Amino acid sequence: MPFSPHYTITVAIAQNLVAIETSKTQFESIPMNATLLSSLRKSARLASTHYSTQIEGNRLTMEQVTNVITTKKGGGLPGRERDEKEVVNYYKALEYLETKNNKPLTETIIQTLHGLVLNGRKSASAYREGQNVIKDGLSGAIVYMPPEASDVSRLMSELVSWIASSLEKGKIPVPIIAALAHYQFATIHPYYDGNGRTARLITNYILHFGGYGLKGIYSLEAYYAKNLQGYYHALAVEDIPNYYMGRAQADLTDFLEYFMKGMAISFTNIVASSKENSSPSLQDHSKALRELSAKQRMALDLFVTQKEITNTELALHIGISKRSAAALLKKWLENEFLKIGNPSNKARSYRLNHKWEQLF
Repeated sequence: MPFSPHYTITVAIAQNLVAIETSKTQFESIPMNATLLSSLRKSARLASTHYSTQIEGNRLTMEQVTNVITTKKGGGLPGRERDEKEVVNYYKALEYLETKNNKPLTETIIQTLHGLVLNGRKSASAYREGQNVIKDGLSGAIVYMPPEASDVSRLMSELVSWIASSLEKGKIPVPIIAALAHYQFATIHPYYDGNGRTARLITNYILHFGGYGLKGIYSLEAYYAKNLQGYYHALAVEDIPNYYMGRAQADLTDFLEYFMKGMAISFTNIVASSKENSSPSLQDHSKALRELSAKQRMALDLFVTQKEITNTELALHIGISKRSAAALLKKWLENEFLKIGNPSNKARSYRLNHKWEQLF
């Protein structure tokens, strides 16, 4: 049967939904310029990367994660090569998410997110072809057996259809859609590895697409990591050990309460942090920034520390080929987002047009 989640909107869930909406409204009125936004977004991506991979056992500290990402150099921590690869891949997936989250979520996008998480490449990864299990980390005992591989494709198709339909109808609050999608993806467990990280990325994708992205400067992963037993307990829902023993009919109220509380706390913290970093005298660029595409906003990060960029720098920063970067640069010259800095064919560079250069 199609995905049809069962839950009750309790007083706690309703109160946290109100808190989320209040924080969202407050955030939208906080003055934000390009430099501050770039700094806060980078900090949020680093925090999301650290905490989401930490949940899966990654041993790097926040400082080490920051160093690996900002220097773009792996191998600096002997014996931690796998951990370094995990954080680099997750960061790439977050950047990919930012360039796509203005489009409806599809199975291809989910598979590409997983491909980035696991291999660091933008190639859609196929669902598992065999059975997988979830084991207790200490005892090794099986605690949950996901659906058979033969059912995965249908279940994923039904999940994506339910997300699209729910967002279009607008009857279910976006945070609840994101939470239920997180739960169901983890329930299906369509891959042998990387399911948790991909589930958290899907959650972020839906929130951004539904207007709850807060300009990309929040991290729900921090709440999960700091309340890990609560996270696992909430996902376990009634301790059902096998998908076919009633997992699809389980009451998801407790999971929603956990998720909504975490989202409300995260949003409240972001408002407080943004207010602390902003000031009434700060020139607000929010309206101008809304005119830009996701890729243009990502490109702005480069201009925080330099006046001109090259094709190679843009390609590396956004995670696209040099040919794709060249096409973007041509388009941005035409729509006057950029202008030529150095016209030399060998050392051609680009800078922001006057309107956008004023942001810095």
